Amino acid sequence: MAGLFKVPSCYFDVQDLLAREDLDAVDVCLHNNYHLPYTVAALKSGKHVYCEKPMAGTYRDAETMLAEARKRRKMLSIQLVTLFSWETKAAKALIEDGRLGRVYHGRSTGYRRRGRPFVDGYGTSNFVKQEVAAGGALFDMGVYHIAQVLYLLGNPEVLTITGGTYQETEMDAARRASSGYNVEELGVGFARLAGGVTLDIIEAWAVHLNPFEGSCVVGCNGGIRLEPFGYYHNIGDLETNSSVDLERFDWRQHTVRCVGDVYDSPQHHWVAALEGRVDLLPTAEVALNTMLISEGIYLSHKLGREVTADEVRATSQSLAVKMRKPARAAAGASLKAKGPNR
Repeated sequence: MAGLFKVPSCYFDVQDLLAREDLDAVDVCLHNNYHLPYTVAALKSGKHVYCEKPMAGTYRDAETMLAEARKRRKMLSIQLVTLFSWETKAAKALIEDGRLGRVYHGRSTGYRRRGRPFVDGYGTSNFVKQEVAAGGALFDMGVYHIAQVLYLLGNPEVLTITGGTYQETEMDAARRASSGYNVEELGVGFARLAGGVTLDIIEAWAVHLNPFEGSCVVGCNGGIRLEPFGYYHNIGDLETNSSVDLERFDWRQHTVRCVGDVYDSPQHHWVAALEGRVDLLPTAEVALNTMLISEGIYLSHKLGREVTADEVRATSQSLAVKMRKPARAAAGASLKAKGPNR
């Protein structure tokens, strides 16, 4: 690939890459259980790190990543694209303007009818193996929706979690046999958060239902549905349902508020933070809380009862895969001998 696309630098050992002193940051875009070792290695080498979601394979590993970033005084950002959507930015503006009053409940939803990786016809089997992906629907899709709602709620402290996970929907027998499928296709949960705030969750890779309503946040003076976007509030005796022009909202953010590109996407935001043009949003802290809730659902399902956040922290085990040793000689010889078109 490096030869085909004329990429000037190609490494067979990640340590050779991290040894470069002219790099500011590293993007860790590996499968979930590989996030910890490569993120920590990059942080130790003095690099800032942008990492794919979910933050890691377990809460323990995610907590280690954030602790290392703080120890090294380096930035760590997790790819949470939903925090930069028009819907999230508009909802955040309404909440910060006090339009919802005291926010007290959120609902996180994600829906696919038959959208499991590999067994339903797309992606690789790595997405459905616990030893690589650590989890299923909650880790693949749920992280986006749970993190989005937590962010709008102010990312409060998690107190308790209850929930269940399921793998019940039929699938192609040959794909099941070849995939090693051992993660959930449906996750449901309920979390009690600090300040009397609550959050309920349903995330489906596969379910025999029509689409769920989109995620929402409600307060004492108003509520917001994120998809499709709607703002609900009362004006005297009028129960008002407001639709909005999100495109015009975003346009005014750029042209009137002059925020520039710093919230256009997680990547735009990351680059702007590296350049010192904006303070980094707490994506790692939100992602860590998301990990805590997701792993709490797994633990609650296993024990058959509600669990505390402290129980999740105490029982969480590392699932990190060790860094691979390079096959430098063999790979290098093959590339030189056969060239990029092999």
